[in-house]
Amino acid sequence: MSQYIKIGKLQVAEGLHRLIEQEVLPGTDVDKQQYWDGFERILTELTPENRSLLKQREEIQQKMDEWHQQNEGIGEREAYRSFLKEIGYLEPEQSDFHVETTRLDDEIAVQAGPQLVVPANNARYALNAANARWGSLYDALYGTDVIDETDGATKGTSYNPVRGEKVIARSKQFVDSIAPLERASHEQVTSYRIDEEGQLIATTSDGTETPLRHPGSFAGYQGKPSEPTSILLKHQNLHVDIQIDRDHPIGKSDKAGVKDIEVEAAVSTIIDFEDSVTAVDAEDKVDVYRHWIGLMKGTLSTKVSKGDKTIERTLNPDRQYVSPKGESFELQGRSLMLVRNVGHLMTTDLVLDESGQEMPEGIVDTLVSSLIAKHDLLGNGKYRNSRKGSIYIVKPKMHGSKEVAFANRLFAEVEKMLGMSPNTLKMGVMDEERRTSLNLKNAIRAVKERIFFINTGFLDRTGDEIHTSFYAGPMIRKGEMKTSAWLNAYEDSNVTYGLATRLGDVGQIGKGMWPMPDEMKAMIDNKESQLTAGGNTAWVPSPTAATLHALHYHNINVDSVQHHLRNELESRFDELLDIPVEANPSWSQKEIQEELETNAQSILGYVVRWVEHGVGCSKVPNLQDIGLMEDRATLRISSQHMANWLYHGICTEDEVITTMKKMARVVDKQNADDPNYTSMSDDFENSTGFQAALDLVLKGKEQPNGYTEPVLHEKRQEHKSKAKANI
Repeated sequence: MSQYIKIGKLQVAEGLHRLIEQEVLPGTDVDKQQYWDGFERILTELTPENRSLLKQREEIQQKMDEWHQQNEGIGEREAYRSFLKEIGYLEPEQSDFHVETTRLDDEIAVQAGPQLVVPANNARYALNAANARWGSLYDALYGTDVIDETDGATKGTSYNPVRGEKVIARSKQFVDSIAPLERASHEQVTSYRIDEEGQLIATTSDGTETPLRHPGSFAGYQGKPSEPTSILLKHQNLHVDIQIDRDHPIGKSDKAGVKDIEVEAAVSTIIDFEDSVTAVDAEDKVDVYRHWIGLMKGTLSTKVSKGDKTIERTLNPDRQYVSPKGESFELQGRSLMLVRNVGHLMTTDLVLDESGQEMPEGIVDTLVSSLIAKHDLLGNGKYRNSRKGSIYIVKPKMHGSKEVAFANRLFAEVEKMLGMSPNTLKMGVMDEERRTSLNLKNAIRAVKERIFFINTGFLDRTGDEIHTSFYAGPMIRKGEMKTSAWLNAYEDSNVTYGLATRLGDVGQIGKGMWPMPDEMKAMIDNKESQLTAGGNTAWVPSPTAATLHALHYHNINVDSVQHHLRNELESRFDELLDIPVEANPSWSQKEIQEELETNAQSILGYVVRWVEHGVGCSKVPNLQDIGLMEDRATLRISSQHMANWLYHGICTEDEVITTMKKMARVVDKQNADDPNYTSMSDDFENSTGFQAALDLVLKGKEQPNGYTEPVLHEKRQEHKSKAKANI
């Protein structure tokens, strides 16, 4: 139980109070009294509005439920549209405008590239993600299924030169594609040098010397001009580093002494306070904030064991080069770090009002994460994150432009309180709720001077689609959602509004996560489509995936794609209103059972680790033993889908419970090698994880907008209490 310090009318958890005063405030030029006065004022003034917005969500949802219960199926589209306008769900569209955000870093405004999302409460993951700005192409190809294992090219437990040759050949073909030589392939090169005019000259085995076909591709080098140890190339605003070391085990066997080819990969990373973390109380939340401090100050470190060695992992330093003109310069060694705060829904015991009621967690997040990031603005850290003096905050799960405008007001108040210039706090708007999708233009307009990205989230968006139209009828099978009319219209509309408002010119139009971290060949084969659809960033599940996805941004010129699409913008608004209801459900019992089992296994595999292990983002094997990235967004769709089918009689409650128990045994078996895992099937009634999963389905319609946080937080707190009681 947290102890509290009284701050005016508020009670602040002792752990947070100590963190702020001892670790955060010193060096920020913000006086303690000034901070706590502003902290109290902003929470006191904005909490009623926050609560009012949530009440409006409930009222709108109640009207939607009543309408669908009174109108069989989907109903007539024009009547439906009129109803949505009448209840304020559809907003009057305002006049055209352009985004006016300034002081955006190149990683946002110029460089199209992969984006990572990583839980803030896991130091190792956070450091790995921040350091994924540069990735070894050799390692990424060698360790994944992108390179096949035919003809003796197996991975094995030690280095396989046959596989290595395939990796090196593939890598040098890539270099040929982005920086071709005038008269040879990079595979034929025996040495590189920089001549007196600053040109890169390659020599082949027959003594031929050849420059680059496009000399501007050469961006710099390390070492001596006659014997460079690094050749820096630039293509479509991304860098590639050919590293040379003839004494290295790989470099020894390479004609040119190349030991590796590193690509600029995750140019930005979201340090996540939200869907991928399990911060359910003041203690958890302070740990989250402390890691954010370490990242902003450059002090975060963690011990990592590799075999019989233990190394300390820290943030990578910047990289030093010499330009073709002989001038020294540096490139960022780390991803540009963004921070995702929580949305408007949840409250936190970090701060209580006079009556002991919890205060909105999203407001507290902004007040604390902004103060922490001020250290970067003042140059207090070991490294600089933003070179343009901006702080990047992603706001998720907002419904419509009023909620976005509320976040904008919050940001403005925090800037004043912390002595920041207007619009220092930049906002990323997650387009993952139906009411925001339908009113996206207005939502962008509400933050047109601070918005830096919009991003689609298929899973949360689908969960909201199901919950919003819960009573319209049984939803189509989950696997069919990806080809449904509304989803394709949603993805296209996100790009359309991003381009129409000129957000794409200065910021990011983002696309969703690749969910299979072990299926990298499939990612290489498919994820390029997100670029051809107009996205200039997309989420990846690992640093390795970022390295491989970076190749897509060399294959596709996103600026050209967006320019072409801008000339062909068309509204798909009507399709956004298509509800994915199965008008005449005729599934066989086998098909129904398959759907139930797929959803139940996904829910249980994720929830048991969330509730009982505190793991917010898991690679959960599905029924085909393919590891899928699961977080609260995937949980939201699976739980809402089962709840919807249960309500509409596609299945019974007994069938749901029986299926959940059957799949719990499957999940138990999948986790059998984990010594810290407690089997659910040994005692279903007392398994906190199992009961949480069951509640998410059986009480699915009761959850606000279908969100999973209320149940997960309650059950995680219950499990932590049991664990403490047993100590």
